[in-house]
Amino acid sequence: MRSMTGYGRGEAAANGVKVTVELNSVNRKQSDISILLPKELAELEPRIRDEINAVLSRGKINVVVTWHRSNGAVSERVQLDETLARAYVAAIRRLQRRLGLSGEVTVETILRAPGVLQLRETDVDAGRLWPLVETALRRALAGVVRMREREGKHLATDLAKRLRWMEREVAEIRKLAPQMVQRYREQLQARIAAAGVPLPLDDERLTREVVFYADRCDIAEELTRLESHFAQFRDALQRNEPVGRTLDFLTQEMNREINTIGSKANAAEISRRVVQVKAELEKIREQVQNIE
Repeated sequence: MRSMTGYGRGEAAANGVKVTVELNSVNRKQSDISILLPKELAELEPRIRDEINAVLSRGKINVVVTWHRSNGAVSERVQLDETLARAYVAAIRRLQRRLGLSGEVTVETILRAPGVLQLRETDVDAGRLWPLVETALRRALAGVVRMREREGKHLATDLAKRLRWMEREVAEIRKLAPQMVQRYREQLQARIAAAGVPLPLDDERLTREVVFYADRCDIAEELTRLESHFAQFRDALQRNEPVGRTLDFLTQEMNREINTIGSKANAAEISRRVVQVKAELEKIREQVQNIE
């Protein structure tokens, strides 16, 4: 299991060019990829998205791609216009003679003159750079996956621990459930006796009221479904695939069943345990939001 939080960085270099890719991801229900590319590599964005989608299924993913040439490759692009430099020198010396000025014509002066030094523009073939971008991207993705998996293991351990606690509480609720009807019968009889109403214990009206109550507060189905959700949740924790959406759905269904149990159960002890289970489920729900 993986979390949705991670960071990775990858580099690749060849033929005087170095490409760097940085990836970071945070929680997001859907996949949301934001790519920052140099304009000369803009056509590579669809390929980058495909590579990421093949590895990461959810999360807000930010990608930054940069590239630069090595010193040798840059120096080859610098051009000196020697003819223009000589023309500048000749023009400056003529001006000196005409105006009667003295002073040395230095290299620094000539190099600052417009056009003497030029940076030769070279076309960038994004297609040729793709192998480097792809290699750097895959290395960055590998780093993100490693971080996601490490955090995912911690999340799985924490969720399994919380799930076991909830199962124990629900098992206690199942034990307490049959006592609700007997307790209601006893309370009803006590109220009738306190009111001074002569009513035999086997009176049909009393029996009908108890049966109606038993049907109204029966939580057996909800408990069974809740236990089924627990089992499915545990199975999902063991899968070798993205399970965040599955766990999110199961968490919602658990909450639905627990709320129903709380509304139907008319017993203080069961209500107390329901509140505790709901509090623990909320912690699970928060953790599930971090899972891919």
